[in-house]
Amino acid sequence: MIQREHSHMWRKITILCRGQRTSCLPSSPVTHHSSRRIFHTERGFTFIEIMVVVAILAILAALVVPRIMGRTDDAKRTATKVQIRNIEGALQLYKLDNGVYPTTEQGLRALVEKPTVGVIPKKWKLGGYLPKLPEDPWGNPFKYLSPSQRGEYEVLSLGTDGEVGGEGSNADIANWNLDKE
Repeated sequence: MIQREHSHMWRKITILCRGQRTSCLPSSPVTHHSSRRIFHTERGFTFIEIMVVVAILAILAALVVPRIMGRTDDAKRTATKVQIRNIEGALQLYKLDNGVYPTTEQGLRALVEKPTVGVIPKKWKLGGYLPKLPEDPWGNPFKYLSPSQRGEYEVLSLGTDGEVGGEGSNADIANWNLDKE
């Protein structure tokens, strides 16, 4: 008799819940009817909805990518300037320890390994002044002159083209012209 009343109560609740988008049935026990209702409310995206999202992403990419693509050379030139400043810092530390800058013959390698040619530094820092010999963002080694016509030393990247001189993105980047661009 109790089971019959219980079953009758569930039928009344089910009739009251018809037409609603969410189930108003208690979580236990789940009837076949209520599980079907839940299944219908958990459907996925339609093909058209997915295509609309893809179209929006394509439009955004078409607007953003051209702006970013033209900045590659600018980013490399900025990175080169930062590297030259780091090399200058290492050269300053080398001079503080040894009293002179490395010679052209010793080159920037003197910042990584103790020089074996020219004037051998007596207070060269164990471990060096740079972790490795740097290359510019185009994969070319930096040029180094000491003494230079422009000062005690010159650190130079040959730019995009890898050749002396040039204009625009091909222009050389040196420690004496970092602030001119």
